[in-house]
Amino acid sequence: TPRGYERGTERYPVLYMTDGDAHLVHTRGTVDFLARNGRMPDLIVVGVANTHRTRDLTPTKVSRLRADGRVFLDEETGGATRFLEFIEKELIPFVEGRYRTAPFRILAGHSLGGLFALGALVERPGLFGATIAVSPTLHWDEDVVLGRLSAFLDGRKELRHTVYVTIANEEEGEPAPTRFDRLRKMLKATKAEGFVWGSERMEDEDHGSVVLRSHYDGLRKVFEGWRLPRDRGAGGYPGSLAKMKAHYSTLSGRLGYEVTPPEGIVNAVGYQHLQRNEVKRALPFFRWNAELHPGSANVHDSLGEALEAAGEMAEALSCYEKAVELGRKAFDPNLAVYERNRDRAARPEAAR
Repeated sequence: TPRGYERGTERYPVLYMTDGDAHLVHTRGTVDFLARNGRMPDLIVVGVANTHRTRDLTPTKVSRLRADGRVFLDEETGGATRFLEFIEKELIPFVEGRYRTAPFRILAGHSLGGLFALGALVERPGLFGATIAVSPTLHWDEDVVLGRLSAFLDGRKELRHTVYVTIANEEEGEPAPTRFDRLRKMLKATKAEGFVWGSERMEDEDHGSVVLRSHYDGLRKVFEGWRLPRDRGAGGYPGSLAKMKAHYSTLSGRLGYEVTPPEGIVNAVGYQHLQRNEVKRALPFFRWNAELHPGSANVHDSLGEALEAAGEMAEALSCYEKAVELGRKAFDPNLAVYERNRDRAARPEAAR
């Protein structure tokens, strides 16, 4: 869960990953880094540790050759549909029943997990809002996933989904068009409304090392346009509150769920104006943030600061008192700050 999750009330999109035991730690770091830099929202990250990858992540049963030359059907393959049912009917309800989730899910998988992720799009197109497929095993069972994906995408009019795929150096030396080339051509030809895609051939990575970069670039693609515009000269966000609302409205339309602007981002814009003594411009951002995040002690304390700067001491004191009340309930580490602000605003001389 995101840092400070236990003290807040915010809801978060969820990233589900296959091979969670291998990729949870570095992916959590990637999400933290991108969210802290305003490139995406923070996420709840769910890593599934597979017990039998070949059984659970492959879409079809395949025939294999014994040492004596006889062919046999490998019964320990082709369990992807059953594994997807586990995710849909057991894992997702468990996560969404226990944690504060927003209605947006991402599925990421590497190698056979990437094969599984692409197959999940075909089998359950509404289950996830985005797919990150890292070096997917496209050759499985004579390219079965490419055929299924082609049939699924062909002529589709609407598909609100983002797909990001990568490949490392696995196809080096293969004649063109490679399977990855064919996949990219297929994605490029898809004109469905709401469909977004991206891809990258990372020839300086191998099959193992490609994952970290792929998750970084893939999450950037999924949340493309998340960051607010910036004024390089003056610094900070140059727009009005109305433009900020329009920005998040556009994001909501693209991602398919109502995006709640993060309190830290809205607060930062408010303080940007407050530090420039633009109190009248600061107040609308702080007021909106308190509406968006009424359970956050910090937003009420910040609104109190702006009101105090505007000379509205009675309302400022009320905001500080609310911050203290919420801070105590949440064991907020900044409680002492809220109490100092409240006490200062309560002094008789502060009301003059």
